[in-house]
Amino acid sequence: MNKYMILMLICTMFSAVSQILLKQSANEEHASALREYLNWRVITAYVIFGSVLLLNTYAYTQVDLKYGPVLDTFTYVFVLLLSFGILKEKDKNFTGADVRNGMTAVLSIKHKDPRFEGQTKTKLDNPDAGKAVSEVLGEELPLYYDRNLEELKKVIACAEKSAKIRKAEERARTNLISKSKFSIDTNGKLANCESRNPEECEVFIVEGDSAGGSAKTARNRRTQAILPIRGKILNVEKASMDKVLANAEIKTMIHTFGCGFSEGYGNDFDISKLKYNKIVIMTDADVDGAHIATLLLTFFYRFMPDLIHQGHVYLATPPLYKAIPKRGKEEYLYDDRALENYRKNHKSNFTLQRFKGLGEMDAEQLWETTLNPETRILKQVEIEDGRLASEVTSMLMGSEVPPRRAFIHAHAQDADLDL
Repeated sequence: MNKYMILMLICTMFSAVSQILLKQSANEEHASALREYLNWRVITAYVIFGSVLLLNTYAYTQVDLKYGPVLDTFTYVFVLLLSFGILKEKDKNFTGADVRNGMTAVLSIKHKDPRFEGQTKTKLDNPDAGKAVSEVLGEELPLYYDRNLEELKKVIACAEKSAKIRKAEERARTNLISKSKFSIDTNGKLANCESRNPEECEVFIVEGDSAGGSAKTARNRRTQAILPIRGKILNVEKASMDKVLANAEIKTMIHTFGCGFSEGYGNDFDISKLKYNKIVIMTDADVDGAHIATLLLTFFYRFMPDLIHQGHVYLATPPLYKAIPKRGKEEYLYDDRALENYRKNHKSNFTLQRFKGLGEMDAEQLWETTLNPETRILKQVEIEDGRLASEVTSMLMGSEVPPRRAFIHAHAQDADLDL
């Protein structure tokens, strides 16, 4: 064996290394399509491949051609040897939450002495019942899917989608919820309160820096935090998980509340870590303010439903008018109906001030009408019918236009117009 044959043998080894690198790159998830083709493994593999091609071409001119195919066969041997311990399955198995996501099981169990777990009584707590269900499902479910492969394919497709969402969330979550419990948010917007007792703390989500400035001046610094947001947040009903996680306003809220997010995606949402007992949406008393409040409620409902179910979400009610009579006490009016009643009951002349937005109020007015626990009006957000709430949210905030148009036409007469 001369030196050129040895060179060809070394080239086959490096050719195997380049193939291993390409396969490793293919097994990994990448942040973008560009990174999939331009990462260090791919670039190194092609540099090696180009160098091997040049050296092999030269070596072939110096040896008997009959040895070439024999030496090339060693490439497959080297790939096989290098694969052990290097090429491994990168993707973990689906989690239980991945597989269960989107699936509903209806079980009929008769038990002479049923016991239920917790206050809500949503889970049967009898060990013998759990054992019986596990045994029956363990035997019958594989047989069912053996006979119904198409159904199994649907379950696997749903699990793959759920796993993809979970992995995207896990990648983004490391930058969201890893800081100390009461730290200031990453954008520096949050004016936090002094108290560290969640039971007495409340955070007001306000629209814009103008209203935020007034609210920060007017608030009770000990128990009230102010979080300004810029305009209308992302409509999460239409957006993909990646876009939700990338939205700056949503990231700020997640970090501010401290309890995680994305209930239902196999994540770390923990209501016990919530920093504020009350989350108050405080927007202008106009159409834009109502739209912003709706977008915020959609986000809470889809990704933090326990905040609503356990009574932590509120809507502030800022006044629309201020009536200033020549004699008597000034009065704040919260809608047009209140204004009509005031006009009926006050025959004398009065000056009417209309608030176009929270930013027009000075700190004293904002405290008196919207922030002061003794005088403010808060509306607690509740869900009476979970199924109806989900259907209406999907219809009004989703991508399908015809159902939304039909709903608007049917209920147009019920709307309170802001003219």
